[in-house]
Amino acid sequence: MPTHKSAEKRLRQGEKRRTHNRARKSQVRTLEKKIRTDPGAPEAPELLKELSVLLDRYATRGLHHQNKADRVKSRLTRLVAAKKA
Repeated sequence: MPTHKSAEKRLRQGEKRRTHNRARKSQVRTLEKKIRTDPGAPEAPELLKELSVLLDRYATRGLHHQNKADRVKSRLTRLVAAKKA
């Protein structure tokens, strides 16, 4: 357990950030799963656009690495385009 007030505060802040980040990552995984399960669905392009915005935002804030965000967007875009054609 922390012995200093600043360490106690860091513990509280870390827990708050951890739950916040966990929710955001779960949101991204859920959207990705929806697109992967049915890439030919009519709503897939809209979901992909929403996911792209989220990935860019979270990569900027350090929740995801920028390369990972780009890779996920690229693969899902190719998947949706292949099923649409």
